[in-house]
Amino acid sequence: MKAMKMMMMAVALVVAGAAMAQTQEAYPSFVQVNGSAEREIAPDEIFLSITITERDSKGKITVDEQQRAMLAALKKLHIDVAKQLKMVDLSSAYFKRNTALATAKYQLELHDAPTVARVWRALDELGISQVEVERVSHSKIEQLGAEVRAEAMRAAKQKAEELAAAIGQQVGKCFYIYDGSREPVMVAYGAAAKMTRVSNVAEFVEFEEDVEQENLEFQTIRLNYRLQAKFILE
Repeated sequence: MKAMKMMMMAVALVVAGAAMAQTQEAYPSFVQVNGSAEREIAPDEIFLSITITERDSKGKITVDEQQRAMLAALKKLHIDVAKQLKMVDLSSAYFKRNTALATAKYQLELHDAPTVARVWRALDELGISQVEVERVSHSKIEQLGAEVRAEAMRAAKQKAEELAAAIGQQVGKCFYIYDGSREPVMVAYGAAAKMTRVSNVAEFVEFEEDVEQENLEFQTIRLNYRLQAKFILE
């Protein structure tokens, strides 16, 4: 087995060496450069996880009752519940109320921090405090990523032109591009952003009549692209 691995490594080295030799023969004079670009964007897709649990108290408050109250509160905040709210899970206990408490889990998609703050406040007032920020994203993440990648390529060409000019030459066509970038990672929050009561975020949120005064911010999404390119020197 070891002999086979050694043979495969030797073949790979020979192939790589042959490819490099062919490149040098075809383009005896070239410049190899790296280009990078970065951009930070504020998320416009914020996903909340909301868990409703049947509460044992004087006059048991069922999941159904809490759900109706939640829907009414969200609609009052001008949230399109048909599009933005979906049920993720309904525990089997829902069908066995005489043996366990029922729970229901929902996912709510919002688009800005002030609305998140208002929703948190409204749910807390209803006694629904199991709310978490699952993750954030951006609706145009692919388009923005393509723009940043193009900036990285332009940066690579500019660097090649500067190096070529330093020796009195010019760059010709690009004959090799390697994109070693990783796809942007959406920011995940999960339990780290769990709020058992809205009062816990009082230091971040000022609940005033003008929602624009609510100072709740989310971590930005960082788009970072790095390319390697080779240009002919003329």
